[in-house]
Amino acid sequence: MSEAKRTPGDVLRESRRKDSRSKRAKVLATVDAMKAKGETVTFLAVARTAGVSRWLVYAEGVREHIEAAMKSQTKAERRTKQAGRDASAASLATDLALVRAENRALREERDRLKKAVQRSLGAQLDQAGTKELNQRVNELLAAVERITLERDRIRAERDDLKRRLTETEDDLTAAREAGKEMFKHINRT
Repeated sequence: MSEAKRTPGDVLRESRRKDSRSKRAKVLATVDAMKAKGETVTFLAVARTAGVSRWLVYAEGVREHIEAAMKSQTKAERRTKQAGRDASAASLATDLALVRAENRALREERDRLKKAVQRSLGAQLDQAGTKELNQRVNELLAAVERITLERDRIRAERDDLKRRLTETEDDLTAAREAGKEMFKHINRT
């Protein structure tokens, strides 16, 4: 018995069916994963997460699965609120007040510790003694004097170089003028 030869149309239809089945399976797996993670299930969120077109999530067989997931999440939220697991507005306000009080206490402790450190550093400076401080000041003054002398020596050297440069420029200008006069004199004779 020989198999009927498949036409290109048959191959295309089979490929489309296979692609459709895999996309539908991907959407259903995405819905289950979103429910497991506690993410809110909506048609748009499922389409984006699964990477499929929006019309597919509304297709028969897929739509029912998404609607069931949405209903189960809504029921779970209602049960949570009824069980009192969600914090009330008064509870949240109390928590906020407690956190603010704790922050205030921490700021006061930080300021107190900062002042203690400042006092300790001041005491250490006082204990260092004036002898060591005077010695350091004298070393710095000597360094300033050495640097000042070096600066003055460099300035004098600079001024001498400027003077010599000016003299050389004047000599060069005079030599050029003399050369011009010599060439004029040679050209005339």
